[in-house]
Amino acid sequence: MCSPEEAALLQQEEVFSATLARISNLVLQPLLTAEPSDPRGRECLRLLQQLHRCAQQLWEVTERSLRSLRERLRHPDAIGLESLLLLHEADHVLQVHMEYIESYTSCVVMQAFQKAAKQRRDYWRGQRKALRQLLWGVNPKGSMGTALVQALRQPLTHHVQKYALLLRSLGDTVGECHPARELVVHAAALFGDLQSFMKQALDQAEATQALWHTLSSRLRDALCTPARRLLQDSQDVPVTVTPLRAERALLFDDVLVLLQGHSAHTFDLKLVWVDREQDGCAFHLLTPEEEFFFGSKSPQDLVVWRYMVTQAVCQALRGKKDFPVLGAGLASCETPTCRSVAYTFLAEGRLCQATYEGEWCRGRPHGKGTLKWPDGQNHVGSFCQGLEHGFGVCLVPQASEDTFDCYKCHWREGSMCGYGVCEYGADEVYKGYFQAGLRHGFGVLESTPQAPHPCKYTGHWERGQRSGYGIQEDGDRGERYIGMWQADQRHGPGLLVTQAGACYQGTFQADKMAGPGILLSEDDSLYEGNFTRDLTLLGKGKVTFPNGYTLEGSFDSVARRGLYTQGVLDMAAPPARPKQHLQEVRASPSGPAFGAAWGVSVSASTPRAQVSSENSGHTALNEETWNQGPCGGNSMCHKTGEKSTQLGLGAFPVESRWQGVCGPFRDFVRAGCPGDLQEALLGFHVQSLRELRESQEYLCCERTLLDDGVGRMEDILEEVARHREPEALQQCLRKAPALSISRCYAHWQALSSSLHPLGKLLRTLMLTFQATYAGFGANKHLQGLAQEEVKQHAQELWAAYRGLLQVALQRKGEAPAEEEDAETRKLQVHGLVLPLMLPSFYAELFTLYLLLHEREDSLYSQGIANLSLFPDTRLLELLDVQQHLWPLKDLMLTTNQRHSLVSATECLQKIVTTVDPREKLEALERTYEEIEATVSQVLGQEHKLPMDDLLPLLIYVVVRARIQHLGAEIHLTRDMMDPSHTGGRYDFLLTALESCYQHIQRDGRHASTAHLPGLQGAAVARPPLDQA
Repeated sequence: MCSPEEAALLQQEEVFSATLARISNLVLQPLLTAEPSDPRGRECLRLLQQLHRCAQQLWEVTERSLRSLRERLRHPDAIGLESLLLLHEADHVLQVHMEYIESYTSCVVMQAFQKAAKQRRDYWRGQRKALRQLLWGVNPKGSMGTALVQALRQPLTHHVQKYALLLRSLGDTVGECHPARELVVHAAALFGDLQSFMKQALDQAEATQALWHTLSSRLRDALCTPARRLLQDSQDVPVTVTPLRAERALLFDDVLVLLQGHSAHTFDLKLVWVDREQDGCAFHLLTPEEEFFFGSKSPQDLVVWRYMVTQAVCQALRGKKDFPVLGAGLASCETPTCRSVAYTFLAEGRLCQATYEGEWCRGRPHGKGTLKWPDGQNHVGSFCQGLEHGFGVCLVPQASEDTFDCYKCHWREGSMCGYGVCEYGADEVYKGYFQAGLRHGFGVLESTPQAPHPCKYTGHWERGQRSGYGIQEDGDRGERYIGMWQADQRHGPGLLVTQAGACYQGTFQADKMAGPGILLSEDDSLYEGNFTRDLTLLGKGKVTFPNGYTLEGSFDSVARRGLYTQGVLDMAAPPARPKQHLQEVRASPSGPAFGAAWGVSVSASTPRAQVSSENSGHTALNEETWNQGPCGGNSMCHKTGEKSTQLGLGAFPVESRWQGVCGPFRDFVRAGCPGDLQEALLGFHVQSLRELRESQEYLCCERTLLDDGVGRMEDILEEVARHREPEALQQCLRKAPALSISRCYAHWQALSSSLHPLGKLLRTLMLTFQATYAGFGANKHLQGLAQEEVKQHAQELWAAYRGLLQVALQRKGEAPAEEEDAETRKLQVHGLVLPLMLPSFYAELFTLYLLLHEREDSLYSQGIANLSLFPDTRLLELLDVQQHLWPLKDLMLTTNQRHSLVSATECLQKIVTTVDPREKLEALERTYEEIEATVSQVLGQEHKLPMDDLLPLLIYVVVRARIQHLGAEIHLTRDMMDPSHTGGRYDFLLTALESCYQHIQRDGRHASTAHLPGLQGAAVARPPLDQA
């Protein structure tokens, strides 16, 4: 059985549905026939059309509610109370009512009814009687516009009031256990709130409409919008604003307006912060470009304004009106400190006309955001208190179209500071450190492949200029400068290496050569004196030829005619190199002695030099004198293995060359290894330059960050602390196979990771090494410079590890590690770090050793080629191996069995399969052990070989091993081996191998098959030992 309240609801719905139909026919549809010509009139017509659509939706919902009530009354037993539309779709019904109220109040604010009625004044006079059916208590002599406003307002107000009353009454009649009890209570509460919402909306609309009449047309046109509602007016609740001295303050639901004469200062409420601190007489407001105080003589008025501003700001940030009234349901009475919104700066300054979209805090950009200027410049990244701070990507347009400078950097207080990667248009790329917006510290400036003048600088910067130690490569001139810089110019000691192999060392001032210098050619000719920019000897100087002759005098060059001199030729010099080599040098069209690569022109018709002496006057240095030398050209007086002169040693202290690389790491460790500074101080992984330019958003959000494996500082420091005992570390590394070394010790695995601090440091050191010694820098005269640099890098890596260890122990609250003495540090560096990092530098370093020992290795290779022609017995006899030690009886073993000396040969060959000096020495030691085992097997008893017996057998093994570039291998191993091995077993074996190397050079130079009758037949009858 249905309750009387349900019947009353049915009657109310029938009346309201009919009323809405009449309003549509009598009011809304005639209003839509107007044809306004002005913008305001068209805006009002749009609002009336929107109101008509909302009224239609409200009528449809009312009809659906009406049908559900009728069904319920017809079949009360079959259809439950919960089936009523007003109950199970109460939220939807409420939403339709709210949209209708919003649309109606917008028409009221814009005076849409009054303007429409004025356009068809005669028509609406005739409709006054019809409108009386919808109105009661309205003055019949009032304006038609007011009558239209009331015609829509009164039925809606009455309808909502009746809904709220009937639903509350229905809730009282429904029992506590009734299944529809909650639905009824919920619907009653909603329509009770709707009544409050509607009253507030109508009051705000009327107040807003009244406000427009008090403002000038200029202010009204600037401020009046359909959705804007007035919340507070300083004429109603007095308040003063300082320091702007506003005459009137208007608080709307979206903006705060301060009026000064005929101008208005408008502040978006989403960007207004109410300061929590208050002195009782005023409260502080913050905006992106202004800040001011609201004050009042009345504390009550001040409380009202503070409350209203706070609630209005919160409502604006939520993006929808509070329901049922302003401030309802808020948990806090304070405005949010942090928020995300867009704003365009208007005040003069660097941000003028720039639009910021992102996170804010207390009126300043703070957090992640995007800053865009009208000219195309934009910055995507992190901000702090209004300034770029943290990682960011900035695009700056160049004068040419579609060309940008792209800065992917770390920023501090608005300026680039820390590591960054910058692309300057399509010409240059800089990767390095900044300070105060300028290149400062270590960095690499390199031209792109499409640049017209290829150039690359790797080194230190100071306040945007090259300063300190640096390497510059000039592709146009084919030369590389290694040395000191000041104020963007070469200044101080420096080396100049040419693509042709010449190497100059001297002093530079203001980018020019100053004073005397020395020039070394590829064949070790030495020039001393003053040089031109093209490395031509000019004025007084001295030339020391490869054969030991010296020529001292005054030099000059004539275009296309070569180098001329007037001086003294000293032929009482040390022994010369072989005549054959000198002839080969001289025969070259660009011979290294006077080739064009050193700035000296030589032609076939031009004499080598002109020599002046006290007795002979001007005489030419003829070919015979050049070739003969003090030894007459027939004796080999050059010492095999004599090293070329090394340049740069002592000119650039190795400890201070790359301080700009290691300095940021030390700063990072001193700061306690904070994760937020890791990228700024140590650099970050760089995507391709195409990605750098294509998408700032991608770079800012998706650049390679620190992963969970090797990137997080907490994990790194934990691993460092876990393996801090050097003994355990060494044991782990030395017992593990080569491929599993990194698995034994996780943080040394980081040397191969660009995301780990140690890996970043190593990669940067690799970059500097390649910039110095690869390409043009592959010059044998720089081998000493490179060798000491590699050792210094190993020390820097060990110091970096020790720094991480101290931080790790400090974080764990443990006592710091004990200080190392110099000897312990040296052993750790050579025994642990150097083998791990040497592969990163090995290609360039070994190339320098190859070039340095190229002459000796060439003689060695010739010796190997000659000695390899001998059969085993003939070779053993030639090497003076005692016959009772010959392992020839083992040659009759079956092919499935291996000869012992074959094993020794294979062991020796393994020295070229590794870059670790210790592993090379271990391979040499196993070779010695295999030789002794073979001899013991031949003698039938254990036998220790003395040096006199060992050397011939070792030479035999070396000949059969045929190792290329053995001299370079020996010298690199000796230079890089652990100092603790000096004077020990490894040192002895390496010395023995070096003696074999020198012996093969001598024997190879003189051995010839012409002196060995029957050699070819013997070679066929008995193949070499490695083929047995």
